[in-house]
Amino acid sequence: MPHRIAVLALDGLLPFELGIPQRIFGRSLGSDPRTKGRNLYEVVTCSVRPPGPVRTDADFTITVEHGPEALATADTVVIPASYELGPVYAEGRLTDELAAAFAHIRPGTRMVSICTGSYVLAAAGYLDGRPATTHWSCADHFQRLFPKVRVDPDVLFIDDGDVLTSAGVAAGIDLCLHIVRRDHGTAVANDVARRTVVPPHRDGGQAQYIQRPVPETQFAATTTARAWALGRLERPILLRDMAQQESMSVRTFTRRFREEVGVSPVQWLTRQRVERARQLLESTDLSIDQVARNAGFGTPTSLRQHLQAALGVSPTAYRRTFRAGRA
Repeated sequence: MPHRIAVLALDGLLPFELGIPQRIFGRSLGSDPRTKGRNLYEVVTCSVRPPGPVRTDADFTITVEHGPEALATADTVVIPASYELGPVYAEGRLTDELAAAFAHIRPGTRMVSICTGSYVLAAAGYLDGRPATTHWSCADHFQRLFPKVRVDPDVLFIDDGDVLTSAGVAAGIDLCLHIVRRDHGTAVANDVARRTVVPPHRDGGQAQYIQRPVPETQFAATTTARAWALGRLERPILLRDMAQQESMSVRTFTRRFREEVGVSPVQWLTRQRVERARQLLESTDLSIDQVARNAGFGTPTSLRQHLQAALGVSPTAYRRTFRAGRA
């Protein structure tokens, strides 16, 4: 049976965020012989009330065909952002409607929030003592309202096992792709990203707020250097080599790169190599030595160190866990 995801639509919802789970999970298709071409998730949208209209922050309403009882059937519950959270936002407590809806959720259900949906999870007690994020503009208010939560205002998303939170708007796409990658591997997540025309992987630790996300026209971008580096990850790549691709000094290139991408060139390279290693571990039978070389880490020791730092597991454990999950 497909993994069942219930998306909780609250009054004042943002249509963009509401559509993210259906777009990402609803387009995730199996890639192995057992599930090839089949939907890996079933996505249903529900309300805290009986089926009917739900207000949005736009000039239209939506009609939701499921009531809160749908939450009882969910393996994962996703709560998108809303601008009408009332006492959840003002006082940090659930409304009676929300509390009654949450009573349907089974113990062990994976809980996910997009943007200010984190307020609902926090008010319900899911984030006490745990790391979480939300939209950067709400982070200070969120921390004051929920002092037991360890708020990180800088990251795109946080995966704390059975509870995951994301920053605002498009960071919800990054989180949902991360969940697909965690559940079914890189190949499935990349296929969804390709058909959705979004980057296949932005690490959760990437900066949430980039000072100048759109380059000023008088400055050259760093796109060419990034494409050049991605085509030769298995080889040594020096910072000056990347800067030369854009005809910039190392200092100017480093500054422009951070402004456009949100991390330093070295951090970005490491993340791309970790992603390459993950793909190879999942989809090939190459030895750990070969994976290390092909991903640009050079030695198995370096690969182990970087994978441990990024994912908390060794290459062997990652391969074993992924393949066990697929089986």
